[in-house]
Amino acid sequence: MSRQTLDRVVMVLLVGLAVLMLSEAWFHLHQAGRPLFSYAPLQFGVGLVAGFLIGVVAALLGVAGGELLIPTIVLLFGVDIKLAGSLSLIVSLPTMIVGFFRYRNSDAFSVLRAERYLATAMAGGSIVGAIIGGMLLGLVPTNLLISLLGVILLISAIKTFQHSR
Repeated sequence: MSRQTLDRVVMVLLVGLAVLMLSEAWFHLHQAGRPLFSYAPLQFGVGLVAGFLIGVVAALLGVAGGELLIPTIVLLFGVDIKLAGSLSLIVSLPTMIVGFFRYRNSDAFSVLRAERYLATAMAGGSIVGAIIGGMLLGLVPTNLLISLLGVILLISAIKTFQHSR
């Protein structure tokens, strides 16, 4: 698949997820806390397929897949977005480990060596952000978080569109 085609596929996926998340936040399309499918074997099968597809996309893009995991966990399984963020960390850990070993064998980490100051600054910022976010967890309304995730997905789609041109 060409890079331009991959960018377009990812853009469409991000726009679709953004629309779903914003619709859920603003119009409450399905009852909060209820999964999309109540039949456990169907839930398992859908989770397996979603995990596979997210794993493929994450591996292609060299990311952990949280931008796809969180909306999937919220929409398919009816999990609160605050818990979905934590679950996405657990689910993406195997993806990150596989990606780490895959990219370690290639020359992909030379970029990290060249950009070590940026990587260090962002890692430090992530740690501080996680601490502050943990303190704000009970204060920020769920609908606001879902809306913010939808907006972030939409901005990511726009950036992907600009990149593919």
